[in-house]
This record gives sequence, C-alpha cells and structure tokens, in this order.
Amino acid sequence: MSMNDYEKQDGLGLAKLVRRGETTPAELLDAALARIDARNPALNAVVTPLADAARREVAAGLPAGAFTGVPFLVKELVASVAGAATTAASRLYRNQVATADSEIVARFRRAGLVIVGKTNSPEFGLSPTTESRMYGVTRNPWRTDLAPGGSSGGSAAAVAAGIVPVAHATDGGGSIRIPASACGLFGLKPTRARITAGPEGGEGLSGLAIQHVVSRSVRDSAAMLDAIAGPLPGDPYAAAPPERPWLDEVSQAPGRLRIAFTRRAPTGVAVHADCVAAVEDAASLCESLGHDVEEASPTFDAAALERGFMTVFGAHIMSNIARATGGALPDRDLVEPLTYAIAERARSLSAAEFIVTVHGLHREARRIAAFFGRHDVWLTPTLAQPPLPIGHFDIESSDVDAWIAQLAGFIPFTYPFNVTGQPAMSVPLSWNADGLPIGCQFVGRYGDEATLFRLAAQLEQARPWFDRRPALAPLDTR
Repeated sequence: MSMNDYEKQDGLGLAKLVRRGETTPAELLDAALARIDARNPALNAVVTPLADAARREVAAGLPAGAFTGVPFLVKELVASVAGAATTAASRLYRNQVATADSEIVARFRRAGLVIVGKTNSPEFGLSPTTESRMYGVTRNPWRTDLAPGGSSGGSAAAVAAGIVPVAHATDGGGSIRIPASACGLFGLKPTRARITAGPEGGEGLSGLAIQHVVSRSVRDSAAMLDAIAGPLPGDPYAAAPPERPWLDEVSQAPGRLRIAFTRRAPTGVAVHADCVAAVEDAASLCESLGHDVEEASPTFDAAALERGFMTVFGAHIMSNIARATGGALPDRDLVEPLTYAIAERARSLSAAEFIVTVHGLHREARRIAAFFGRHDVWLTPTLAQPPLPIGHFDIESSDVDAWIAQLAGFIPFTYPFNVTGQPAMSVPLSWNADGLPIGCQFVGRYGDEATLFRLAAQLEQARPWFDRRPALAPLDTR
C-alpha cells in the first residue's frame, strides 16, 4: 500500500488490507505518524503523541479484531491510556498520568487498534469548541480560522484531516455530534449506558454522557460500537443488548420509516438559513427514499430542560474539581475563568436542589419519548449555526450567563438527547455556499441504534460523503 492510498480506506478497509497481507500495521502506523507530522502543526488536533508506545505495541503483536493494525486516537477526556497524561485539558490535573487503561481503551486495544496519541479537548469538556489554556486552540481542517466544534474537536479535526479514519469521542451535550457536523463526519451518540464508564465511574454526568467515536464511514461507527459496547460487573444499569451486531444492520434496508422533521429550535432561538436548508434537503431526500416524512416536533418544556441540563453539567464541573481539591474551589490560576465561575455557582447547589433538578429532567424526557410512539425518527439540524470562528466561545470570560446564552444559540438540538438518553447521529449530508459542512441530526428511540445505522447507511449510499475532503498540507512521500 502506498502512503497516498491510506486515506482511500476507512478503518475496516485498512484492517482488511492487513488481513490480506497487502499492508502491515507498521506501514499503517508510519502513514498516520507522517500525517501527524505534516498536518498537526496547523491544526493542533493531537496534543499527546504516543509514537514510541505505538511502535512497541505493533512490534509485540496485535490481537485479532475488527480493526487490527488501524491507527487510532483517544480524546484527552474521560478515557485513560496507561502511561499517558490524563488531564481533562486542565492544569489542575497537569501532573496526572494514568497507571492503567480505562475499560473502553482496553476494548479498543482488543479490537486491534493501535493508539498513536491523544486529542485536544476544552477544559473538562466544557465548551462546544476545542480551545484550552492547557493545550491551546484546535482548528478546523475545512478552514483554519474556524473551530472544529467540541468537545471532541481534536478527534474530529484529526479524522477530517485524514490522520486516522476513526477516533474516540465523548458526548455529554452534543460533543460527538457537534464536531461531526462542523468537520463533515459521521458521529453517533449511543443510547445511555450502552458503553461502560468503568472502572473509574458509574455513569457519566449523571447519565448525560456517553463515549463512542467520530468516523468517516457509517460502518466503522457500527463495527466500533460492536467492539466496545456492554457493561462491566457493578455498573449501575445497562442498555439492553442488540438483537444482532450493529455492523450487520448497515447492510439491511431500513424499511419505510415515519420521519418527523423540524426547522425550528425547541427553545425558539434563531436557526441559521444554511442549517434550515440542510434539514429541508435531508427531509426531501428521505421522502425520495420512500419514507413517510412530515413536519412535527415533540412537546416539552424546553426552557426547563435547558436550565436543568446546565445545573447538572455545572455540578459535575465542580465535582471534577473536587476530586483534586477535596471540595474546595481551586487556585484561580489552575483552571480557566469560565470553569471557575461555573464551579463557584454550582458549589452553592444543595443536594435536594440537585435531586429535584434530575427528577425534572426525567419528567421532560418522558414527554419527549412519547413523541417516538408515533414517529420512528426525528430529523433536526445538528447545530443552529455553521462552523463558528475560533474564539467565539471565550474561555477567558467569567460571565456564565453570557456563555449559556451563546451555548443555547448554537446547540439547541443536541443536549435534549443527552437528557433522554436516546441515540442520535449527525450525518454529513450538506455543505453550504462557503464549502463548509452542515450536519443533520437523526434521533431514534431509546435503545434503537439499529434503525439509525440502517437509515444512515441508506443515506450514505444515496448521498456519498467519504471523498469530500478539505484541502490539506501535502505529504513528503520520499
């Protein structure tokens, strides 16, 4: 396999070449490292290179799995890689090095993946962009004055830049789907508790957060979920297992689905014309594929859900700090001003207020779930805006209310499904007049990733996106 052929394959395609003897894990590793050298300086997507560890891993022999030999990146948030910094992009944890892999990382390794580095994240995954004092700014390969989204923006930028075909991501309010939309990738947030948070945690963000990947292809996402899904003994709860492997679903027709769509944000914030046009086009595409499509939305108290989400999110920011400080607020120079301000506000929340908030979120989740008794899928814009400029979300600000207002104007469609726990995916079906990707979000019933994978594969065949690439730095192939 030539160096230039590396990006012509998705992860499963590269693994197939390894099995056939047409390339080797060492050659694939060289291809990934060459792209880090050539492209990462302009993007700052990979913040912890692990080249030496990756070479040792390849030399020792890799397990036989769906992705044997495929280079892979892990986000610098939540998941621990043995021997690597585990900072959550915060100077509060700047000296923390993992002594063992998280279970999800162990599962990545058992699938045969070769971990070549860790990717940038905002501090504690706080922002829908990827900028931090700890690691600096990650830039969007489609246009480097723009953000790649967040908080999995480092992973998304690396995949969009062709460094790896698939990379680890997490989603507590849209952090898989946001950068997937901004970078022209496929990103599915799985059902709540589909993947263990262990052994470090029981449930991420009180059930709001889940881990998975961003990828160039639908089938890589499905095969990866097959590889990493499932609980650990002692997990507080788990999603019901699938009827068959999700990779099998990709080859199945979705049937005639009842798809509702909306142009409007649940909270009433403005939605950019490019995002409206993308969802209208996606609705027309679905109708042309034989689905029953109508404009409809669930009825719920969107303002209450937004307030509750921010309350829970803020409480967990404070808890992340408390692990290092014993419950006190940190020295101001160890966290960013916005992080400190959110933690300071959350510290005044009583236990009773927190429980009341969680119960309120559960109530709104049930109202949303009722909508899916009548509809198989809900189609929305992934975001209310196209990719935003670097610095739009100011990490140096301590104005929490202004930040929440900015957040609400950008991600009104994503976080509700962290609250409900339903699977939701961003699909790269549109690019605007400026050549920037605009994702569309498809939401399924709780536990029903199967329908989403079947639909996504149908959309991928009808409107292929794999070969749509940003202009990238050339490689030295001498």
